[in-house]
Amino acid sequence: MELENIEKYKALLSEIIAKQSIILGPEISVLKARNVPGLTINDAGTVTDIKGDGNAALQQLVNAYVELSGMIVKNALGSIFEKYPGINRVE
Repeated sequence: MELENIEKYKALLSEIIAKQSIILGPEISVLKARNVPGLTINDAGTVTDIKGDGNAALQQLVNAYVELSGMIVKNALGSIFEKYPGINRVE
């Protein structure tokens, strides 16, 4: 993955984690994110590294949050995805 794309994925994933921190609380949101293979997340909830496919990590992160709180997550993430038109939305 190109460095520019890695940085975009890091920013997108970090924003998703931040949004879920508001909804779920910071401990749960970071804990869930750390369970996604290939992601390195600091204690503040910022993605510091991505190993492997960024889109796969994105899908797994969204799935992890959806398991916890269902459609409320998808609705909350809609506005974030709009800011990243080059990245495919996940369902």
